[in-house]
Amino acid sequence: MQKSPHNERYQYARSALDIRAARVYSLRPVTTDKNDPNAFDPTPLIAHELALPRAGVAAVTRLLAEGSTVPFIARYRKEATGGLDEVAIRNIEERRTYLLDLDRRRTTVLAEIDKQGKLSDTLRKKILGCATKAELEDLYAPYRPKRRTRGAIAIERGLAPLAERMWLQAADGDPAGEAARYVDPNKEIEHVAAALAGARDICAERIADDATVRRLVREAFASKAVIAVKKTREHKEARTKFDDYDEHSELASNMPAHRFLAVRRGEGEGVLRASVTLEGDALIAQIEQHIGIKYGSPWAKQMQQAVEDGYKRLLATRASIDLRVDMKMAADRAAVDIFASNLKQLLLAAPFGQRAVLGIDPGQRTGCKCAAVDETGQLLQYETIYLVQGARAQREAAETLVRMCRRHNIAAVAVGNGTHGRETESFVRDTLRDAKLNELIVVSVNEAGASIYSASDVAREEMPDVDLTVRGAVSIARRLQDPLAELVKIDPKSIGVGQYQHDVHQLLLAKKLDEVVEHCVNAVGVELNTASAFLLARVAGVGATLAKRMVAHRDKHGAFPNRAAILKVTGVGPRTFEQAAGFLRVRGSDHPLDASAVHPERYALVERMASDLGVPVASLVGRSDLVERIDSKRYADEAGRFTLNDIINELKKPGRDPRAVFEAPNFRDDVRTLQDLEEGMELEGVVTNVVAFGAFVDVGVHQDGLVHISQLADRFIKQPSEVVSVGDRIKVRVMSIDLERKRIALSARKDASATGGARRDQRHKDTGRVERGHRHKSSSGRQPGPSGRGRPQRQAKFSNNPFAKLLSK
Repeated sequence: MQKSPHNERYQYARSALDIRAARVYSLRPVTTDKNDPNAFDPTPLIAHELALPRAGVAAVTRLLAEGSTVPFIARYRKEATGGLDEVAIRNIEERRTYLLDLDRRRTTVLAEIDKQGKLSDTLRKKILGCATKAELEDLYAPYRPKRRTRGAIAIERGLAPLAERMWLQAADGDPAGEAARYVDPNKEIEHVAAALAGARDICAERIADDATVRRLVREAFASKAVIAVKKTREHKEARTKFDDYDEHSELASNMPAHRFLAVRRGEGEGVLRASVTLEGDALIAQIEQHIGIKYGSPWAKQMQQAVEDGYKRLLATRASIDLRVDMKMAADRAAVDIFASNLKQLLLAAPFGQRAVLGIDPGQRTGCKCAAVDETGQLLQYETIYLVQGARAQREAAETLVRMCRRHNIAAVAVGNGTHGRETESFVRDTLRDAKLNELIVVSVNEAGASIYSASDVAREEMPDVDLTVRGAVSIARRLQDPLAELVKIDPKSIGVGQYQHDVHQLLLAKKLDEVVEHCVNAVGVELNTASAFLLARVAGVGATLAKRMVAHRDKHGAFPNRAAILKVTGVGPRTFEQAAGFLRVRGSDHPLDASAVHPERYALVERMASDLGVPVASLVGRSDLVERIDSKRYADEAGRFTLNDIINELKKPGRDPRAVFEAPNFRDDVRTLQDLEEGMELEGVVTNVVAFGAFVDVGVHQDGLVHISQLADRFIKQPSEVVSVGDRIKVRVMSIDLERKRIALSARKDASATGGARRDQRHKDTGRVERGHRHKSSSGRQPGPSGRGRPQRQAKFSNNPFAKLLSK
């Protein structure tokens, strides 16, 4: 299971050893007062769970409490943390938040039980030893204020003594005879059966509140419950995108996250109905054993009925709901992780660089909007060309295109990949070739979210006097120049590289994507004098308000001469400067290190290094031959090993961009539409999205093809991300084309003889074993994608095609 501070059901799945260790660490006074020497300290537990050095964890928690940002800690406080990276630091941050929240809840529970006068030393120790919120709530269940349940009503009617007799299961007595004494029409106890039923209700609730019983049931459902899915009566005969899930069942523990989310979507649209089933006989027997049924007692039968009722009416229903919640939480986490991974790759895509670009937002009836931008992304000129209004319009469009390219010394043309995008790209290529402008490259750019940006407040602030359709073309051009700088202006959920992003917990998604954007921006660094406020806002320690003030100060007083100049901006103090300075770049500064990732707090150290070599700092920067002569041991008293290594590496390649070098996709000129594709054709493509069941690849025909996970490699892989990432260029082979539904099935396997049998084997490994007696209908062939439309892996030529019956309709 995944972890998160938001909900218990994201937390670590611990072994018995882990839990015992957690209890040992947790046996201490419950308080979070930092001035209290006995205050609860989560550091030992976090270090144990994450297998990290305790000193490093303590340093991270201290720095976070002081207000340091994760990027700053990871980059400039390595000595304190022992070199922990961002992933480890964020894990510590999340786990610390959860444990402190657990501690606060534990304090509340102890106080509530103590108020009732029921807090024994044994119970206190159990509560102090709780490692999870679920365990804590199980212990608190018998003492939690109850709503008016059947058991509570029975107690109100005076049946508690009878229930106690039933619970103790005396060796003597007559249940019916003793129950007769409680018959009272005035209390709505009309007969003996009603009295016994009321006593059983009290016992059933007592059983359902038992912490051990709750754990047994929860664990049984987690490991053995089956998810059974079928189409609803209204859609039983209709053809839908969820047909592959009809009459499908499998172990809940084996159900992949993407399949669970697909089923949930089907339920939301009223097409599917899913239920959780579990054979409960063995579990009821376990509960009876734990309760201690005395089979020789005349009360045993009543207690057995109470156990069965408690299980079926209270425990199973609750466990079924909890299991689905668990699965939803885990599926959300998996989907969010996929989205985050894709977003990171997209944001860190190779930039074309600071060269003039012509952006084109394709359109048919309304024409193609063309926007020329300079090296810094500023709009120079915009025009509209029409490609579908006859030969004359096409000639004028070609003339306009060539004129704009020559006038503004355009280096590349970025064409949006939306509707009519491929046709527009072909026209541009042909026009540039005829005009002998072969040095210009033409690139298809993902325009997802461009329309949202065009109508946003961000775009209006940047281009207040420009039509929103032109803003889209400008955004497309800027995305080619610097994907990171442009995409930070758009809500990450609108970029379109996720899986079921609209179905997952939105707060979790937003938090994770914000972390990804923050990581990417600070990993690359930001040019202080050219960056937009939206890019500056992502710099560690800055935020939206200070970013706007920085831009306003820059507009009023001119470019910042150096890093230290940001201290003149209202609201920027020493703390903000400490957090942000290392991630800001000022090229052309009066200090040579301002264009590097060396933090100002280490300038004196570098100046000493340069002095010892007998050269000015400016001569040291970028001179590998001089940097190699630095003896790190001489400066060990001023900085640790991590810091010295970072400084030396930065001096060798100051301000280096971690992103790859730009390389345009190499699509075949003779393949421009779906009709140009043929089965068996080998193509080069670009990965546009990675999901749990495969990867989507652009092969230059506007419609992305699907490479199912079973076709991504010649070996078994658990996740597509093991072999591909968004932006990767890969060789693929066309396996099938569905012109009617505009779908392409591709394979990246080198084994040209790969058949459906291999896919079936992979599918079975992905699905997992199903309990005997439950029909399993695979759904790996088609999964509804992020847009909700099914994307089939159609293999019409193979005899084992799982969709043969469906396609024959």
